[in-house]
Amino acid sequence: MSECFVIAEIGSNHNGSIEEARRLIDVAAEAGANAAKFQTYSADTLYSPQAPRLSEMSDFPGDDGEVTPYELLSSLEMPRDWHAELASHCVARGIEFMSTPFDLAAVDELDPLVARHKIASFDLTYKQLIERVASCGKPILLSTGHAYLGEVESALGWIYAVDPAVEVTVLHCISQYPTHPKDVNLRAISTLQKAFGLPVGFSDHTLGVEIAVAAVALGATAIEKHFTGDRRQAGPDHGFALEPDDLTALVAAIRDVEVAFGASTKAPTESEGENRLLARRSLHAREDLAAGHVLGKGDIAVLRPGTGIPPAELDRVLGRPLRVAVSAGLPLTWDAL
Repeated sequence: MSECFVIAEIGSNHNGSIEEARRLIDVAAEAGANAAKFQTYSADTLYSPQAPRLSEMSDFPGDDGEVTPYELLSSLEMPRDWHAELASHCVARGIEFMSTPFDLAAVDELDPLVARHKIASFDLTYKQLIERVASCGKPILLSTGHAYLGEVESALGWIYAVDPAVEVTVLHCISQYPTHPKDVNLRAISTLQKAFGLPVGFSDHTLGVEIAVAAVALGATAIEKHFTGDRRQAGPDHGFALEPDDLTALVAAIRDVEVAFGASTKAPTESEGENRLLARRSLHAREDLAAGHVLGKGDIAVLRPGTGIPPAELDRVLGRPLRVAVSAGLPLTWDAL
């Protein structure tokens, strides 16, 4: 099994500071993530100024109850002249640079700097954006929040119409921030695998690390998880994001799960050798027994270690004489009979 691709999602949690963006890249690299990801959007190409507020905005730290989606996104835009510097910093830290493009120009600007593209759940029906990403010929992560299976099928059709050979990973996702465990529906990972025969990952917006780890156990090949320097900061993505120690714990837990997959055979492992021999039971002399003594049930105890005759062979032992004396507590062996 190949290593699960862990994407540490910085998104807008840089708070408009390139120094903070670089610091968060450092955190992601030190945690062992495979990629540090941002988001490249402009409010003008994303939201109408007349778009109504989303109900979940009231839960964002620092929300005053009046800011519109357009105004919020305007305040969170990442300057596009940061791309090259952040990509260079990722290279220096040995971690992959990623940023989700939310408009056609962003695809073109990011393409020379990234090894793969991410299509956000909200743009699963944005045919023109999906086709532009597919035309780059690079691996694609296709997120599927608030989608029906047929919508995923349509998006994949647009991708493969442009490039039938492109590598696609479908990401199961629930686009609610944060996502309650009862809404996660991890069994959809298997549904997506069976429906499309593609690698399936999980873009996780739950609190904590447990559900992302469970997704890996169910076969997720990629995990995307938001993180921040401090959950108490104002902004839409801080409150449900992991903090640095949590991100480190997530990556470590994922790697432990991957090691634990092991082999599909059911057989004793090398590490079980001593316990298999010493912690199983065998037939032992209950008291001192003389040579020539004919063994009865009262003479035998079923005890550990398992270095003697197995308990399943008791009926073959009863009624047989001892060839040699056996002291109390010692295992009975075939040579002694």
